Amino acid sequence: MDFLEFLYENIAYLFQGDGWKMPVMWLIGGLLIFLAIKKEMEPTLLLPMGFGAILVNIPFADAITEHGALTTLYNAGIANELFPLLLFIGIGAMIDFGPLLSNPKLMIFGAAAQFGIFITLCLASIFFPDKAAASIAVIGAADGPTAIAVSQKLIGNNPEMQHIIGAIMVAAYSYMALVPIIQPPIIKLLTTKKERMIRMPYEAKEVSKVTRILFPIVITLIAGLVAPSAVSLVGFLMFGNLIRECGVLKSLSETAQNVLANLITIFLGISIASQMTADKFLNVDTLLILGLGLFAFIFDTAGGVLFAKLINLFSKKKINPMIGAAGISAFPMSGRIVHKMGLQEDPQNFLLMHSIGVNVSGQIASVIAGGLILNFFM
Repeated sequence: MDFLEFLYENIAYLFQGDGWKMPVMWLIGGLLIFLAIKKEMEPTLLLPMGFGAILVNIPFADAITEHGALTTLYNAGIANELFPLLLFIGIGAMIDFGPLLSNPKLMIFGAAAQFGIFITLCLASIFFPDKAAASIAVIGAADGPTAIAVSQKLIGNNPEMQHIIGAIMVAAYSYMALVPIIQPPIIKLLTTKKERMIRMPYEAKEVSKVTRILFPIVITLIAGLVAPSAVSLVGFLMFGNLIRECGVLKSLSETAQNVLANLITIFLGISIASQMTADKFLNVDTLLILGLGLFAFIFDTAGGVLFAKLINLFSKKKINPMIGAAGISAFPMSGRIVHKMGLQEDPQNFLLMHSIGVNVSGQIASVIAGGLILNFFM
């Protein structure tokens, strides 16, 4: 077969059967790249996902054959949950739990903001088997590594449901990147201008080094007793934080925060894209998963805001209900959004420390919620 015949065969493939779906995936990949570059929405993740979506939808491409590069990368880092766990080390090294430790009451908002996971589980179970529904519900955790780990453990070995793993991963990470678009309208819908202008002076409290070191260890032990299936997720997150706080591994902490986190994110994004082939992605199940994932995000945000409003009914010292929305795990985007919205209503209203405190509590709560889901359905 000469070059022209080979080229003709490749092009002709696009016009046969479901071949038209491949150019549609090119457009989807292009959209992700546009969001990454033009809108700067999680570029380290969306750009490799977008490019990968184009790469794996080229007719007869070798990247996703049995021994192809992306197949090998997926099996080495996603199928065995290695990449999400390594990424959690980097995330843990980035997180400063100081605002949370100085005001532990903020942790209840992280728990309240997981409400969307469990209401989505009920809704998703109407359309999917229990384990698949549970995996889809965890999209609401706004925590990509947790969504990957849970879906791999629950449905990774089920050939009938494997086709939805790619959609779950894409939904989890895409909605994380779209938090700046999704959250503000919901927050404004559920709060009044007066509520959004509530000031919360930050009373800085010194958190001892011993407390900072003990915190990741204690949280790992508690999470292990409450949700043993989450030990790896919580443990790697807290190990990263211990590297940060111990004070004797500064260079290792910086490497985890920058080199490790960025490298794993790139590998994670392009590995996820290996599951974005047209035959797996363009179907009714994918549309349902994207819709249910959005539903979970909306109700997670609403759960945090409404819980804060409920507390205000009984509290003399009012809480700005917007900080409840930061209880989702999209760190630090959600915390920054709440702070920015506070400044828009009142240039002197600084909510950053409160919102970040809630945001890091959401990171812990989402991992524990994922562990609880695994305990129920494994």
